[in-house]
Amino acid sequence: MDRSDPDILTHGQNLGIHNELQESNQVDIDVDQEYKSLEPSAAEKSQEAAESESCSQSPNASSVEKSDVEINGAECLAPQVPLVNKCEMDVDGEQESQSPNPLSIDALGSRVSFKDEEDIFVVPAVGVEFESEEHAYKYYGRYAVLEGFSIRKDFVNKSRVNGAVVSRRYTCYRQGYRPSKHNSNVRKPRQETRTGCLAHMTIARQPNGKFRVTNFETRHNHEFVNPSTAHLLPSQKRLTFAEAVEADLASSSGRDGVPKLGMAFESEDHAYEFYNTYAGRVGFSVRKDYVNRSKIDGAVASRRFTCFREGFRQKDKRDLNIKRPRKETRIGCLAQLVICRQSDGKYRVTHFEEKHNHELVAPCRVRMLRSQKHLAAPQVAEGNALEGYKIQEESACEVSCNSIGDCVDHGYDPIDLRSKLSSKRSREMREGEAERIQQHFQSKKMKNPSFFYAMQLDAENQIANIFWADAKMVMDYSDFGDVLCFDTTYRLHKDCRLFSPFVGVNHHKQMVIFGAALLYDETVDSFKWLFQKFLEAMSGKKPKTILTDQDAIVSEAINSVFPDINQRMCVWHVYQSALKQLSHLFVGSLSFVNDLSSCFFDHEEEEDFIAAWNLMLDVHGLWDNEWLNKIFESREQWAIAYKRHIFSADLKSAQLRESFIVTLKKYLKPESDVLSFFKHLGKGVNDWHYKELEANYDMRQNMPKLMGDVILLKHARDAYTPRIFELFQQEYETCLNIVVNQCVESEKLFEYKVSIYGQPREYSVSYNLSDNTVFCSCKKFEFMGVLCSHALKVLDYRNIRLLPSHYILKRWTRDARA
Repeated sequence: MDRSDPDILTHGQNLGIHNELQESNQVDIDVDQEYKSLEPSAAEKSQEAAESESCSQSPNASSVEKSDVEINGAECLAPQVPLVNKCEMDVDGEQESQSPNPLSIDALGSRVSFKDEEDIFVVPAVGVEFESEEHAYKYYGRYAVLEGFSIRKDFVNKSRVNGAVVSRRYTCYRQGYRPSKHNSNVRKPRQETRTGCLAHMTIARQPNGKFRVTNFETRHNHEFVNPSTAHLLPSQKRLTFAEAVEADLASSSGRDGVPKLGMAFESEDHAYEFYNTYAGRVGFSVRKDYVNRSKIDGAVASRRFTCFREGFRQKDKRDLNIKRPRKETRIGCLAQLVICRQSDGKYRVTHFEEKHNHELVAPCRVRMLRSQKHLAAPQVAEGNALEGYKIQEESACEVSCNSIGDCVDHGYDPIDLRSKLSSKRSREMREGEAERIQQHFQSKKMKNPSFFYAMQLDAENQIANIFWADAKMVMDYSDFGDVLCFDTTYRLHKDCRLFSPFVGVNHHKQMVIFGAALLYDETVDSFKWLFQKFLEAMSGKKPKTILTDQDAIVSEAINSVFPDINQRMCVWHVYQSALKQLSHLFVGSLSFVNDLSSCFFDHEEEEDFIAAWNLMLDVHGLWDNEWLNKIFESREQWAIAYKRHIFSADLKSAQLRESFIVTLKKYLKPESDVLSFFKHLGKGVNDWHYKELEANYDMRQNMPKLMGDVILLKHARDAYTPRIFELFQQEYETCLNIVVNQCVESEKLFEYKVSIYGQPREYSVSYNLSDNTVFCSCKKFEFMGVLCSHALKVLDYRNIRLLPSHYILKRWTRDARA
């Protein structure tokens, strides 16, 4: 007997050697044999006892039960599972693990082994194996403190050969009864603590040296203590108070909503709902991963719930034939929750990993997550969709009022008396229209002090022009105002209101609006006033490039207010004019529409553009068309094959949707209500804002598919937004077919001649070794902000595997708004 342990019964310790030798040849009988109907199997000789003699140090010693107990799936309970699963499944489905069980089980499926790890919680079960008896004692003690009882070391059987422990039983501290004769002569007898509780755990040593649970009884005949006071129990005194508090939290059924080891649930569905609710607050989606089922009744024995970004998608040979492969959502996230069924039918948390290796979702976008869709109720009714968009927009922190000082009074007078027109406005307002417009803007200003609006008066003190910009527009301009497009094309005829928005593109190549104006006068002074007010609203920040339509008056005003910026005609505006001027040619000629569109948008080289233009004139017999000849003479002002040195952010694709243009023009008629126009415009603007929120969400949750395992592409994917990365990857794919024809070296400057394989046209690419800069004659980077395939070929030729930082424009990156 081990004398160092006070909890081991010492009755019978003075038996003689003769009696000990006699007992060693007998089968020991368990003290609780009368309760053997509760045990999972009859008492038998253990394998260890068959190999060596055992010495009994207690009259209550129990025989070691059969060690190779067959365990069904419901009893194979383990706290730890592999971090990368073999069987993957979606949240709405289940998949049983057909691969080797993630628990540590032998070939017969009857052994589950646990090592000594501080952060693992083990729920005992028949068949569970431990490295040593001390490990078994520690884990049973951990289980006990979570339940709320103390344990005691009961009998021990040791080998006569080497004195090693053959079997051991740990019991509840209220096991058995204290003999009454001990208290007969005591004035103050000890308080009775024994109630005959049958709860216990028996372990037996196996041939491999480990200890297996051969008997486990969970039922108690007394109440449990509060886990927060469990550290006062005899076997738990070594617990610190902090550990006791942790145990209290773990058993409090998630009062703070955070999973804890040992937390119990009535069913696996309850566990899933709890974890999914927690995930919704934190900002991730949950997927049901592997499941172990009982071989007896098919019930779930253990289950793992993981973050939806867990693991990695397996390669599929069918992906080679897919033009647009699915985006990557799996990035090996280790966050997970594992539950195992107990003998009482409840499920306990046996493993919980909290950390994620990716950015979590903002609260306003949680409802977009797959497992959270059924939790998020619609924020607004369909008839109040506009207000819903505003709530989502503000709650997502996309509009930070502090960042632009929306609580600061700009100190301006919306009625600009200093810049009155010297003449009468050119178009009349409807009766009461001016008052309704003023009330609308005053209401906006009261709700958000950062809302900016200004009104210009004419010679008769009547409102002639109006400009406005809200907080989101100002923020968008601060991030993406390097290229500005001023649009004056939203008008059906001369008497209509002239709606003129300032637009641009964000880092997803989506259209954003920086401000808008209603103009009732189209003189140079009106446009000068408008541009000055725009600068005032944007704190004096000027754009680098401004694109306009074919209007000489607008061009004159821009040269006066923005004398130092680059100016060119927007190719989309010119194309819209072409559609209007040549509408009679569209009837029954789809090929003409395609050829015309190709000339405007598909050719980035001057030679290609001129060739396509001449071919269009030849095929459709339009050499004598005056309008086409006139627009061709000014091609250097609008065609994308010219002025490639001017950064334009590829704004040719920023046109409004045709459906929105048609509906918007209805509200620009003189007889239509101006407030209806403001309402419709506000809904459209909020729709664009919401599309950016969706794009931001998709960017954070899905990774674009790589065409290959290329370091340069991985680097670019981590930096660029998905839309820009697609353009970059197309350039890289093209560069694979480019060959280097010639290289001329001059000190640190290298001049290369490159061409697409099989094509005669060559491009000149220079590389400066001193500052790692590359320049291509196609000037794609200067025009759009993404390196061309020719430059990428030279970088690859120079063994440069990472994209130089000075060729990653912040406005195209994921952190463009940071």
